[in-house]
Amino acid sequence: MIKMNVGIIGGTDGLGKTLIYYFREDFEVYITGRDHAKGKRVAEEFDVNYIESNAGIANISDMLVISVPIQHTSSVIREVAPFMKSGSVMVDVTSIKEEPTKTMAEVLPENVEYIPTHPVFGPRTTRLDNQVIVLTAEKKGKWYKKVYDYLAGKNMRIIETTAEKHDFMMSIVQVLTHFSFISTASAIEKLKVDLSESEDYESPIYNLMIDMIARIVSQNPYLTYNIQSMNSNGSHIRNTFAEAVTELRDVINNQDEKKFVDIAINATRHMGDITNALGRSDKAIGALSYEYSYLKERIGQEVGLMHIYSKKVHVGVLEAIDGKTVVLKRGKNVKKLRIANIRIMLPDELYQWKLENLAKITKTISCVFYKNVHVETIQKTVMKLENIVDIRLVDAYNGPQIANDFISLTFEVTVLEKEALEHVIRLFTGFGGTIR
Repeated sequence: MIKMNVGIIGGTDGLGKTLIYYFREDFEVYITGRDHAKGKRVAEEFDVNYIESNAGIANISDMLVISVPIQHTSSVIREVAPFMKSGSVMVDVTSIKEEPTKTMAEVLPENVEYIPTHPVFGPRTTRLDNQVIVLTAEKKGKWYKKVYDYLAGKNMRIIETTAEKHDFMMSIVQVLTHFSFISTASAIEKLKVDLSESEDYESPIYNLMIDMIARIVSQNPYLTYNIQSMNSNGSHIRNTFAEAVTELRDVINNQDEKKFVDIAINATRHMGDITNALGRSDKAIGALSYEYSYLKERIGQEVGLMHIYSKKVHVGVLEAIDGKTVVLKRGKNVKKLRIANIRIMLPDELYQWKLENLAKITKTISCVFYKNVHVETIQKTVMKLENIVDIRLVDAYNGPQIANDFISLTFEVTVLEKEALEHVIRLFTGFGGTIR
């Protein structure tokens, strides 16, 4: 742990809460939140510190992260600016950069550095590797290199630009995308389409599109609205989108095939490298198909499935699979899981999870073999069976009860599942042995 205090204002929800997960291993972390009872619960859960006062957390933080709703960011910056430590740095993580940058430049003391940032990922992100983060610092003081090197050390993709350029690009990446997706979802609602029924007709591309639309629509609508309303480019972007939709509607209603083809071709040309786009979408479709095929081939077998958000592991015999769900059975417990929310664990990964989480069973097994049996070969073969932890030879006996050409070998076998002991016994007999 680096001896540095990192404070997160708004650390009880959303991205602020996610940042605790990444920072707690490297720094001494303090958080604040509007709901003190909730804040204390979160602090206890993540083993960090909770402070009830924004001014108090500003006063002790070497780095202060502002992670509050966009519409409150500037007011919080103004609130805590007078209490910042000399030589400290303020970072905000909102998706709009012009207004927070202007506010920090206006109210922070000269001896406090500020680095406006935008992590271009959501609170559901489970790893920083290859995630994009944008830095829009107007001045690069002593903290800038430290922050940059820390992010680079996490293998993040760092973009350095101005607040104005960032907000314009976000008007395309966020404002236009969210606006078009929510418009599509709203049209589906107005048409009273039964999406569950449409699944019978869906193509893989339609399936991906609906999932992406649902992902956007399900986000906090207040956050989405503020992204729309507070980006200075938003009005122009939405008006241009509406003009494009109206033009396309009129062209089709007027049965102007030539104009439609011209619009489609020009739009396609402007999309850039279509080959790469097709490759990426094919890869996404292929991944979905592969998971389904992999699971279908393993019906009746044991599998391990990890929930991609909670990280909870479910292990059991795969009983059934349909287009969207799998059914696992472990003993008397039956669990139904959505395929979209799980990741298939690799065999070695599943084995390691069992070693760390399941109670081990140890039993001695005695078996009579021919004297020339190769003990090491037996042990190596047993270790290749599923759910075997260890096998040790603890006794070798060829006394009066054992025929001259035979030897009784006793092994101590440690397994993860009771059924594995039966597999060991069958293997012993396959080597020509007789269980005593």
